[in-house]
Amino acid sequence: MAVNWEDQGIILAARTFGEHDAIITLLTESQGRHAGIVKGGSGKRGRSLLQPGNLVKAWWRARLDEQLGTYTLEGLRPFAAEAMTAADVLAGLSALCAMTEATLPEREPHAAVFRHTLHLLEHLGAPGWEAHYVLWELALLRDMGYGLDLSVCAATGTKEDLAYVSPRTGRAVSRAAGEPYVPRLLTLPAFLLSEAAEAKDPGEIAQGLALTAHFFETHVFRPHRQEIPASRQRFAARFR
Repeated sequence: MAVNWEDQGIILAARTFGEHDAIITLLTESQGRHAGIVKGGSGKRGRSLLQPGNLVKAWWRARLDEQLGTYTLEGLRPFAAEAMTAADVLAGLSALCAMTEATLPEREPHAAVFRHTLHLLEHLGAPGWEAHYVLWELALLRDMGYGLDLSVCAATGTKEDLAYVSPRTGRAVSRAAGEPYVPRLLTLPAFLLSEAAEAKDPGEIAQGLALTAHFFETHVFRPHRQEIPASRQRFAARFR
């Protein structure tokens, strides 16, 4: 008995399969990260549609649920083409797709991640989008069960003058409480404590990306002897 579903999805990765086809991975709203074959996907028209970051309507079909299955796709919005207008935006798009592809387990629903990812894609290139990328990574960590607590100082309970994060617990530390341990602590950029989430300079973005990278490496990549995706490393390097 055939198994099929339809959903909207964000293309995370695509690679050639045989002479004419392609295997793609989507982040779908209801099915999570899900791979499948696109017939004719390696042709000129297919390559344009299958760019990472594009939003598509997808129909998936297979004889059995555990099979790779095949996709039929319809383009909804070409985010990849829109990102081509600026190198930093394209770098952010590449990092976003690579991080999602590398971290989420396959075929496990993550509706909140899909919504956050689509929202970020819709605002790439808008003023302050870089700060919202950092917030997106924090949300991804939270959805995976590794959320940071940046609300109060872990040592004193105060909500004032939070300046650091414990690399072990992921909890905020005030400037006064952290002073004796500064070399061991991660910097907490001020924009992560602001409702407006506005970074004043690239250095703050670099601090935010260093913060999230530490917890991705500690909890997600290092336990599996993997490294953070190269496109994510290149994106972070732009702010140093």
